[in-house]
Amino acid sequence: MNICKTILRLAGWSVEVTVPDYPKMIYCVAPHTSNWDFLLCELAIHSVGRTAGFLMKSSWFFFPLGALFRALGGIPVERKHKKQSLTEIIVEKFRTENALRLAITPEGTRQGTRDWHTGFLRIAREADVPVCLAALDYPSKRITATEIFIPTGDMDADMAAVKRFYRSYTGKFPDQCLTD
Repeated sequence: MNICKTILRLAGWSVEVTVPDYPKMIYCVAPHTSNWDFLLCELAIHSVGRTAGFLMKSSWFFFPLGALFRALGGIPVERKHKKQSLTEIIVEKFRTENALRLAITPEGTRQGTRDWHTGFLRIAREADVPVCLAALDYPSKRITATEIFIPTGDMDADMAAVKRFYRSYTGKFPDQCLTD
């Protein structure tokens, strides 16, 4: 029995994943308005027998949570004293690893923002990996991963297309879902 699937079912959530399980892929996950998003997405990806690493600010990697987050595939992100861009680091990881699936929230914060980060698009383009558009919808209690997006290199047009996709999804805090 799949405990993650059972927990989600008991909580009333459904999961639909139709994209192939590529060995290298970025899961673009939105809307991201609550810490609950992390738990729900971890349960969802494991409920379908897959895994994905994730980026999280380094301040969350304290004992004992740090060990747990690393075991789940967490990569601590240091926001200060950067010697190399995070994008460059992740592109290099994709180039050197045989398999790497990474979940990234384009908002980069749980607070509402219209300025979504383009790093996931740049990483996908430079590392030549597909982007799976994965979404949480709190009103319907659905988590989906059904669309593959291949960045064109036109960051403005690509981001507009990604935001358009997410307009029909609502986060836990709807006023923080800013896709326009």
